[in-house]
Amino acid sequence: MKKYIFSGLDSYDTPANVKRSWVFNLMFRSRWYFYFKNFGIFIRSGLLGRRGKLDQDAQIRLSSENTALIESMGGSIHIRGMEHLRNCGGKPAVIVANHMSLLETGMLHSIVREHMDISFVVKASLMKVPFFCHILKSMNAIPVSRTNPREDLKTVLTEGKKKLESGCSMIVFPQSTRSAEFDPEQFNSIGIKLAKSTGVPVIPLALKTDFLSLGKVCRDLGPVHPEKSVRFEFGEPMMIEGNGQAQQQQVIDFISGCFKRWKEEEAEQK
Repeated sequence: MKKYIFSGLDSYDTPANVKRSWVFNLMFRSRWYFYFKNFGIFIRSGLLGRRGKLDQDAQIRLSSENTALIESMGGSIHIRGMEHLRNCGGKPAVIVANHMSLLETGMLHSIVREHMDISFVVKASLMKVPFFCHILKSMNAIPVSRTNPREDLKTVLTEGKKKLESGCSMIVFPQSTRSAEFDPEQFNSIGIKLAKSTGVPVIPLALKTDFLSLGKVCRDLGPVHPEKSVRFEFGEPMMIEGNGQAQQQQVIDFISGCFKRWKEEEAEQK
């Protein structure tokens, strides 16, 4: 197995001696440094996807460039619970996470893809975005409208079940939109229902990626905040029992608990 940045690790913290970019500082720490670099990674990924060459190694390698980009700008990355991914032994699971920014989709391959094949449930409109559409098609991502919950649920259960049965794990963001705050009221149970339909475990994932915030004019071109830590924490896999309400609450409690602890830790560091 190839050696990747997170290989064999249960946790990760950005090293104190990581190399920082003098170009970023020369550009007065402009957000456009990030977007120029990030779009380059994005375009190369799309071109490989169009040629059918966006395989596991390419996904991890390109995603790892996003990790390096964040750290080069002075950002710190903290990851916990990667042993839960490794302990799945390559078997499929449903990873259920909050959704904060585009940063998580750019980083998750570098964290998860070594341990399991993955795909996403995505907004149908993303399947028309240049380059991005080829990335999503290469993963056979499942598009949903986000306007008809009943039809979306039917699509996710039907297509998601096929992918899970083929051995591919699914990453689901149950929130209807990206948000800097975690609101349990907006966190539906579609991931729990999908896991129950196939008999695979759910892995809760709490993430904090407001290093990249939403823009006021264009949501996808918001400011960058290198002073804000990027955090990913995976919980223990859980099998769905009964109607799944207990597991849905466990996922919500896990994510809420991580956010509370992170805020306390950051307050202590100030």
